[in-house]
Amino acid sequence: MTNIFDTHAHYDDEAFDADRDALLDALPGRGVAYVVNCGCSVRSCESTLALAARYDWIYAACGIHPEDCEAFGSIDDLTARMLPFWQEKKCVAIGEIGLDYHYDIDKPTQIAFFEAQLRMSVELGLPVIIHDREAHGDTMELLRKYRPKGVLHCFSGSAEMAEEAVRLGMYIGFGGAVTFKNARKPLEAAAAVPVDRLLLETDCPYMAPVPYRGKRCDSSLIPLCAEKIAPLHAMSLPELLDVTCQNAKMLFGISVPE
Repeated sequence: MTNIFDTHAHYDDEAFDADRDALLDALPGRGVAYVVNCGCSVRSCESTLALAARYDWIYAACGIHPEDCEAFGSIDDLTARMLPFWQEKKCVAIGEIGLDYHYDIDKPTQIAFFEAQLRMSVELGLPVIIHDREAHGDTMELLRKYRPKGVLHCFSGSAEMAEEAVRLGMYIGFGGAVTFKNARKPLEAAAAVPVDRLLLETDCPYMAPVPYRGKRCDSSLIPLCAEKIAPLHAMSLPELLDVTCQNAKMLFGISVPE
């Protein structure tokens, strides 16, 4: 397989500390052409940009995850700290940002910091990578308000929500969940998304597809997810990998000689 574009990875995670260099050196030989590594905190944005500087085929997304927004004293503090990251040449998106109502994190604080980063995405012309966990209503309300370009990552909503997000200009990212035993809902959503708005991802080291569920994930496993989605659009596996690679390059503004 070639042209694998993993639009959401966390190779700076400690799960890769033991063999990070060896794994990343091997991935291009396993068909991985591009990766967007996502920062979620100031520290992980720094390590994400360091990875992007070391590997030509790795790009960075820098943002503050809802779990980390309380580390900032104010919106102005966040903007001042993050702006240098967003201005880096290999930073192609603001993310991972969004809302997470699964955990006990102050909702107004989450919303305020999410909105601030959405505003910056529009101002800077950078796409967003959005985390939406049990917060579909508020996430969609803010997408309607700000109309950013970007991707709803690890999509967990309905087919109807996916269709509306696409109408608003968003891409939809799918990963290991489409292979799980209870995958009816994500597969329905994947079938409803136009091919030119589909993206593939891992969220590695998490969300490994079957038969590797529960183990450490990496970008070379994306074809296992693509195998589930390709038939929904009457496509072959190589065709879907090619199309989703081009979609991601379009979204993130990556122009690389073929």
